[in-house]
Amino acid sequence: MTPPNLPRLSAAMPGILRRQAAPAPGIVHLGLGNFHRAHQAVYTDAAVAAHGGDWGIIGVSSRSSAVPEAMHAQDMLYTVVEISPAGSNFSVPQVHTDAFTAANNPNRVVQVIGDPATRIVSLTVTENGYHYTPATGSLNLQDPAIRHDLENAGPPRTPIGQIVRGLQLRARTHADPVTILSCDNLADNGHHTQRLVREFASQLSPAEATETLDFIEHRTSFPSSMVDRIVPATTDHYRSLVAAQTGYTDSIPVPAEPFTMWIVEDNFIAGRPAWEAGGAVFSDEVSGYEQLKVRLLNGTHSLIAYLGALSGAATIPDSVAHTHIELAARSVLRNEYLPSISVPAGVDVDAYEEQLFSRWRNTALGHRTSQVGSDGSVKLRQRIPLPAVELLAAGHMPQLLALTTAAYLTCIAPLNGFDPGPQAAAMEDPARGLLSTLAAQSRSGQELAERVLAEHHLLGEELAGQASFIKRTGELIDILHAHGPAGAIAEAGAPSHASSLQTTRSTL
Repeated sequence: MTPPNLPRLSAAMPGILRRQAAPAPGIVHLGLGNFHRAHQAVYTDAAVAAHGGDWGIIGVSSRSSAVPEAMHAQDMLYTVVEISPAGSNFSVPQVHTDAFTAANNPNRVVQVIGDPATRIVSLTVTENGYHYTPATGSLNLQDPAIRHDLENAGPPRTPIGQIVRGLQLRARTHADPVTILSCDNLADNGHHTQRLVREFASQLSPAEATETLDFIEHRTSFPSSMVDRIVPATTDHYRSLVAAQTGYTDSIPVPAEPFTMWIVEDNFIAGRPAWEAGGAVFSDEVSGYEQLKVRLLNGTHSLIAYLGALSGAATIPDSVAHTHIELAARSVLRNEYLPSISVPAGVDVDAYEEQLFSRWRNTALGHRTSQVGSDGSVKLRQRIPLPAVELLAAGHMPQLLALTTAAYLTCIAPLNGFDPGPQAAAMEDPARGLLSTLAAQSRSGQELAERVLAEHHLLGEELAGQASFIKRTGELIDILHAHGPAGAIAEAGAPSHASSLQTTRSTL
């Protein structure tokens, strides 16, 4: 419970400000969520503290006004709470110069992107925010939001539309170059974003398209990056913790694990902050680090979340505490994801694996299985198809990738009469409506897998043609419904005894 009569976090509080003022703005960030505020903002704060520079951040929330309003009420300040079993650390980044909501002030988004003072436009808008077709990687020109942005003279609503209209303004006013920096979990996210921006610009009128594409070609850059930090949702628990430990109230604190990583391609056409001061690594092997993150971390994380939710586990630490789930997670990581990865030079995979499980056991953080399991229809397309197809081509059935798919479908679209539990019910997914309809039409897991994977291409076209994988996924759906996660894990061939886990750990 929050102690009464405490002052609200503000710049006037003694000991809060480490600098006289936030730096002048140089970055516009689309996606003012918890991740940005616990990741890029923290690195930027460290960079400015160490080396200065006009790298203040204008944060843009897509629809919700809650965070921008709270930041204005708190002099653009908030608390980052690093949570671990050993205790909590508190810090207050001082780099945001403004924050607003795009839905309430859509014209301003284009204006700040087009402002000559803006040298970097960064994004954390999730995979859904890019409005692309996963099967092709191209901009989804049939998406109603994209159609709106292309066909209406009014301000755009999508991040890609906002960026292109901002670049169009820069082109017309002969503004300085600008870097577009994606920080979302997309493979090769720099080139991916560049392709979508070009595709949108090419749909403009001939004269507009020519001018804008020329600016994109010669006066923008699109570095790729890999971001990694577990950042749960803000709850009253963290608000109370901040109040009790700091002596002030903060309506928008951000909980985060102590671990943080940022790998960035050093391709900034208009300069950049000295993010190295915060620990960022500039590398030409970003794609290798992306593979580590998207497959070993994110892919394994998904399996833990779905199996945990079906076991009644509310959090990832609760899920990993089930020995059979940890064994399944280690098996999918090593035997089915790792063979598909080009490991960057200097990375110790065994140490990386142990670091992941240490992070997942962070009971103080309590990352919820429902949060990790949300949006699987988008996320799993990034994680499962390529490793699965490679193993199938080599003559091996990716049992645990099939189990990940089966567990996801069992959480989001269970067969009639089966209750996957409250954690699964709390998962959000844009495909839930469609998948639930398909499940209602299916008499077995086999039928559901066929409808979802073969007919509707949930995991893309390559896996849609893999009859053996689809059959195995269907079988595992039926086993999950009948015998639960432990039965399905045993059927998928993962080790199932504590002695196996001890052997696993002793070999690392």
